[in-house]
Amino acid sequence: MSIYLAGAGPDPLGFPEVFDRFALDVREHAGSDRQARIAVAVHGPEGNLHELVAPYAEPLQARLGCEIIAVAPPAGKRTDAAFEQVDAIVVGGGLTPAYWEALHPVAALISRLVADGAPYLGFSAGAMVAPQRALVGGYRINGVEVCGEECSEGLDSVDIREGLGLAGFSVDVHAAQAGTLSRAVGAVAAGLVERAVAIDENTAMVLAAAGDQDYDVIGKGNCWDIQRTGGAAAVSVRSVLTGRRG
Repeated sequence: MSIYLAGAGPDPLGFPEVFDRFALDVREHAGSDRQARIAVAVHGPEGNLHELVAPYAEPLQARLGCEIIAVAPPAGKRTDAAFEQVDAIVVGGGLTPAYWEALHPVAALISRLVADGAPYLGFSAGAMVAPQRALVGGYRINGVEVCGEECSEGLDSVDIREGLGLAGFSVDVHAAQAGTLSRAVGAVAAGLVERAVAIDENTAMVLAAAGDQDYDVIGKGNCWDIQRTGGAAAVSVRSVLTGRRG
């Protein structure tokens, strides 16, 4: 089992490593005697589902023979059948609260599949909804701005919800590039979460198992690891560079 949480959307030219490693894990889990089945969950404007899925599916199909199961789950409705008998799960980027609404009803199923060995790859929103306590958006804490409103995901106050249960700490994305590192720091300082990791673009963390507290970093940037240090608002921030373990 492996869990990949990427700090931005798919970029197979600028950040191929995450597809390379994920494809190897999928092949190992599925075995070499059959075609792997990968569920790709996406959310976006109504239109051509193939166009929404293509940025995730095409890099994987270029690396291994696989069947792509496109999933565009409606908010609040169960889509268990779409995830049954898949070898891996990919969750795309977009509006994080919309992904949370769509995937929350099947969170237990996704968690069970991952616990049984199915690799998980979350891009941006797909990374944010993955933890036990998911930071799904917002730009103010107690009325004070902690990041730009353009990063709010349509929410006012920073909102923490029950996620998919795949990481033991909250996750934010586009960290240094979009200024959301300050939102992760603010969430920990305010006691909304005990720990958060903000992931840069072209960067991903890799967890060996659901709920792990430790992770490896791949890509070109940093994972900013923020934890409470004892005081009511005291936090420590450290950057975990590519090739190191957090």
